[in-house]
Amino acid sequence: MSVRSSNHLPISLVIPVLNEALTFGDLLASVLAQTYRPEEIIFVDSGSEDGTVTLIHNALRDEPAIKLIEATVRDPGHGRNLGIAAATNDWVALTDAGIRLEPTWLEELVKVIKTQPEVDVVYGNYEPIIETFFERNAALVYVPPKQARPGGDMRGPCVPSCLLRRSVWQKVGGFPHLRAAEDLIFIERIEQGGFTIGWAPRATVWWQLRPTLWATFRRFVLYSRHNVLAGRQRYWHYGVARQYVIALIFALIAFATGRWWWLIPIPVGLLLRALKSFWNHRKSQSLWGMLNPVRVGHVLLIILAIDLATFIGWAQAAGKGDPNIGVERFRNKGV
Repeated sequence: MSVRSSNHLPISLVIPVLNEALTFGDLLASVLAQTYRPEEIIFVDSGSEDGTVTLIHNALRDEPAIKLIEATVRDPGHGRNLGIAAATNDWVALTDAGIRLEPTWLEELVKVIKTQPEVDVVYGNYEPIIETFFERNAALVYVPPKQARPGGDMRGPCVPSCLLRRSVWQKVGGFPHLRAAEDLIFIERIEQGGFTIGWAPRATVWWQLRPTLWATFRRFVLYSRHNVLAGRQRYWHYGVARQYVIALIFALIAFATGRWWWLIPIPVGLLLRALKSFWNHRKSQSLWGMLNPVRVGHVLLIILAIDLATFIGWAQAAGKGDPNIGVERFRNKGV
């Protein structure tokens, strides 16, 4: 049921999609179940080949608020830019495919705007969908713990759970046209622009993790490659590389001296990385969960897979030539 009043704030909801036929139904149902309904729901498809476009066409016949933009460039930043440019309202909410919205998600975001009219951007919370042993352990590795924000603990800032003035998007030059890191760069531009930020801890979206080790590995290869093309190695790659350089030094000392106890710091360091993942999420973990050797070993396996993906993606980006080619794409302020 829509929430309508004399001070109703019209919202445009923009959602980029690509080959999401399997998840589109859940996403659409959660959008239409919002207690605060957006005035328009803009899907931007980037060339789906699995029937996603057909599903959207079927939906827009039944729901007049739904609009479809068909794009040719396969990156979420480009899709968001097209959708926001087409939006007819001053306030734009953003989310992604593969996500399910809590029914009060948009209502909670709008509450911040109404109580803090000076706010330019509102970030909501996000939660991982955890249904399997693998997903529970993967969340420990790469889903950050919640932080204290005004109003309560939450994860964020996060682009797929936010509401912003359309003018903010214009002033920061839109989203960079990248397959990954475009959301991080956009958030950094907002912070550097001095815009007023609000927080909505109860505005929650549920995020589907990669369901297997192989799918996780492939996704992080893509993330790694495009982060390098965006020139962001210092935020991720250099830290991982330093750990393996240190491990290599210990291995070389052991080999050169024949004192194999020099190898001990290597497995100890890896074990500490796995235990750190549990410690960072200790508020949501039982003591047995933190000490369970099977879980610790599984977390370590996921860490190693992501490390390998990091180096492979880095090598793939280096093989493309000058990484500044990718940087120039998002430095262009025209959208």
